[in-house]
Amino acid sequence: MWKWVVGGVAVGAMIFLLAIGVDVFPVILVLGLVALLFNVPALKGMTRNFAQPVRASAGGAISFQDIGGQASAKQELVEALDFLQDPEAVQELGIRPLKGILLTGPPGTGKTLLARAAAQYTGSAFLAAAGSEFIEMYAGVGAQRVRDLFSRARQLAREQSRQAAIIFIDEIEVLGGKRGQNQGHLEYDQTINQLLVEMDGLRSSKDDVQVLVMAATNRADLLDEALTRPGRFDRIVRVELPDRSARREILELHTRQKPLAEDVDLDRVARETFGFSGAHLESLANEAAIIAMRHGLRKVHQEHFVEAVDKVMLGEKLDRRPSPEEMERVALHESGHALVAEVLRPGSVASITITSRGGALGYVRQAPQDDRYLHTRKEIEDDIAVALAGMVSEELTLGGRSTGALQDFQQAFERGRLLIFSGMSPLGVVSEDTLPESELHTALTQVVQEVETKVRELLEVHVEDLRVAASRLSESERLTGAELRRICGLRDLEQPLAEELAAT
Repeated sequence: MWKWVVGGVAVGAMIFLLAIGVDVFPVILVLGLVALLFNVPALKGMTRNFAQPVRASAGGAISFQDIGGQASAKQELVEALDFLQDPEAVQELGIRPLKGILLTGPPGTGKTLLARAAAQYTGSAFLAAAGSEFIEMYAGVGAQRVRDLFSRARQLAREQSRQAAIIFIDEIEVLGGKRGQNQGHLEYDQTINQLLVEMDGLRSSKDDVQVLVMAATNRADLLDEALTRPGRFDRIVRVELPDRSARREILELHTRQKPLAEDVDLDRVARETFGFSGAHLESLANEAAIIAMRHGLRKVHQEHFVEAVDKVMLGEKLDRRPSPEEMERVALHESGHALVAEVLRPGSVASITITSRGGALGYVRQAPQDDRYLHTRKEIEDDIAVALAGMVSEELTLGGRSTGALQDFQQAFERGRLLIFSGMSPLGVVSEDTLPESELHTALTQVVQEVETKVRELLEVHVEDLRVAASRLSESERLTGAELRRICGLRDLEQPLAEELAAT
């Protein structure tokens, strides 16, 4: 109702001004802009966001025992958090409380979970925000939001009657990137400057609430040096991909609430998931349960975990089906990969499939006996041999190559570059920055051609086994590593020798 009254008064005033000869066009223009600002939805949201604090959220209860693996990261984090547990001892020993802890590592390794567990461990109030929430197109908004976040953390701690608060900033590289890289836009620099000021202002003796800043990033190289120096982020905790034992521990945590069949071997699943993060393993356990439910079963079996590994790595099965000629070629190609892998690394093949998933028509999944972090020249050459085996198999059996080996070639040359720049080629120790492209090309070609010759000689000896394996693979569309070893007469290292002789 009041809008109509105001509108009527405004119209009357305009008519009066026109009657006395006043130019009302500038007044109409200003009033129109004001009305537009407060009535267009996008502009209304922009004005609201200008003064809004960061949308921080309180964290749920989670302890370090609820996080599988990451033993070293948890231990280092607990040691860094102990100063919040006993502030009196900290003062007696003259210890300067830590102001920040930076968690770095690949995505999905549990950095956010560790931050929540830290809040539970210390009994602190917990606020979480993302780095992107601080940045706006208006200068000064990000700095204001940083101030609001620290103020809210202290206020929340007082409301909960706690002596400390933890602020967790995810993707801090957005907020704390190196200054001076955003030409003509000082909002980033002003925001990080305010964060530096707030972290410098932390006081353990005068402030009734101790605030600890925790942050996570997988691009620590992008952070400003002033942010990562001691006195700001005092501790940098590496949260790496889990090793085999840690993967087993994580799988146990994520299968606690799932009914597992007696044939489930989590040790084997852990061995076959090298390179998986904690998030991958959680998804793996969830997908295995979904597959079991899809089959109408009340328990999760080993075969469900096997299929779930393929799904997590490559995606869901596709409806497309190649022609019979293409299926034969794909079966021979994948059988070549698997056969060479088994000869060079006995017991390494977990499964072979020619079912289309993601962008792959077929796939050989290898399960190394142990996680490898260092590689010898022989191991790298074996990797190249396995990559080239599919192409060589097509040549020996079908008389020609196909485009299906394109990714194999890329992988082979990547491994070849690793061999050369690790000083294990005839070139000796060389620098990637100074080695001429012509010499690199010659060295790479020599390495790959030598391995290709060895692969051809190996497959010529096993060409009949290759054809039989490809035929069986075409029929079933999937073979386990044990089935491949039986077909080719190779020993299965996972089966005791006495059982193997009895089976044959």
